[in-house]
Amino acid sequence: MNRVAIETQYHVLAVDDSIIDRKLIERLLKTSSYQVTVMESGVKALEYLGLLDDHDENINANSNSKYSTTGNHNEIEVNLIITDYSMPGITGYDLLRKIKESRVLKDIPVVMMSSENVPSRINSCLEQGAEEFFLKPVQQSDVNKLKPHLMRGKLGKENEPNSATIINKRKPMEECPSVVT
Repeated sequence: MNRVAIETQYHVLAVDDSIIDRKLIERLLKTSSYQVTVMESGVKALEYLGLLDDHDENINANSNSKYSTTGNHNEIEVNLIITDYSMPGITGYDLLRKIKESRVLKDIPVVMMSSENVPSRINSCLEQGAEEFFLKPVQQSDVNKLKPHLMRGKLGKENEPNSATIINKRKPMEECPSVVT
């Protein structure tokens, strides 16, 4: 019976200022049967998540619905966020920090992506709570790595509400041994 619940479609919020990269990640995610919402900026993503108008640690303090969104999307649960690191205005790193500082959204897995292989940037993102760091162009093999984070996040929310984002933080570094300084 639980298998039916686990097989439900996951909702991924994809954030990238490049239309080409947005279309690519959207196509890859949809090919893998994910429901996808794309945003072209960190500001739009924060607005969508209901974090834009709030400040400090009181983010979503009055919200009764976990991961609810604003506007004409009412109470759509976001199961994972994949965001570009470098964007004008609010960067992907800023977005990651705001999500992880939010009492309501901190358990949503966040995956970072960038066309630049900068070890200090990758480490900073992982230390802030990112699950993975993908180098662009994102490929189907990268998208295939998302499912365990979604499953763990779903199960973590049911069993241990605050533990979903701290497992295997260092794994992406082992998978990227090509870093040369």
